[in-house]
Amino acid sequence: MKTQVSREAFGVLEDGTPVDRWTLESGPGGVRVRVLTYGGIIQTVDAPDRNGARGQLALGFADLASYVAHGGSHFGALVGRYANRIARASFRLDGRTWELTPNNGPHSLHGGPRNFSRVVWDARPVDGGVRLHRVSPDGEEGFPGALDVSVTYTLSPGGALRIVSSARTAAPTVVSLTNHTYLNLGGDGSGSAGGHELRLAASRYTPCDAGGIPLPGAPAEVAGTRFDFRTARAVGGAFDHNFALDGGVCHTPRTVAELYDPRSGRALTLATTEPGLQLYTAGHLDGTLTGTSGVPYGPAAGLALETQHFPDSPNRPDYPSTVLRPGETYRSETVYGFSVRPRTAGNP
Repeated sequence: MKTQVSREAFGVLEDGTPVDRWTLESGPGGVRVRVLTYGGIIQTVDAPDRNGARGQLALGFADLASYVAHGGSHFGALVGRYANRIARASFRLDGRTWELTPNNGPHSLHGGPRNFSRVVWDARPVDGGVRLHRVSPDGEEGFPGALDVSVTYTLSPGGALRIVSSARTAAPTVVSLTNHTYLNLGGDGSGSAGGHELRLAASRYTPCDAGGIPLPGAPAEVAGTRFDFRTARAVGGAFDHNFALDGGVCHTPRTVAELYDPRSGRALTLATTEPGLQLYTAGHLDGTLTGTSGVPYGPAAGLALETQHFPDSPNRPDYPSTVLRPGETYRSETVYGFSVRPRTAGNP
């Protein structure tokens, strides 16, 4: 069955700009994804559990005003120009220092206060999905070069969500894009996702300081630490850390993560071309925000698995490069595969 794609009005910003919602549906009772033209936000992800009951898995809001008011949580958002942090909101490129807009203490986070999650994207349908497009002007949040960006969301008939980002620049710049969806495979509002079992193909991670900036030196071994997810285990405590994925930058997506909720039987397989993955357990959530389920969000109400380059790469020549030059094309691809696992003796 072919994926169904539809569009509807979702709201209007204060300046009169309309926002649409695109729905991608793999089939009756299957996976359904809703994407907003505001911020490229994945508003909802519906997927069946082991009993066939479809539940909504993505943290997010029911209305546009809430996304505008609480954009700092980045629920479902497309973030850029640079996902994660750039230390001291500055970097050097070709002998020049570029000063960015700080929005995370002294640092730049996810591209600054008016990043890609705060703008309305042009949208058009493609086979199985929607393609978003905008041109980030030269100097936006301090980044050099006009950046022509396209991000395509497609859903396969089997329920795999594919996100492909591409960009070209008019001047040398740095680029690293990601999607910031928080998922709870037990269902939005079902409580903590800390009991989800996670496996990561990552033998190393980047230790960081209190501000989330990687410490000097090479990525550290995960062996013997709480960062070792090479064998699936419960996520447990709080994380906001970058994992250096085995294989580095790839031309085609390879499987780097598996997430499983024993309660519902839902499982997620994550494949990407990116060299890093930021595991964030939403420690900032304190019950003051309420999502589509009507249940307040507490810590670990959802997990973000952000595929990206390493934080502060523009200041770390020892990391995989994020520099994009005229004539080159930035490309990143991540695939979310949803499935279910049967009951076992330990999971009645």
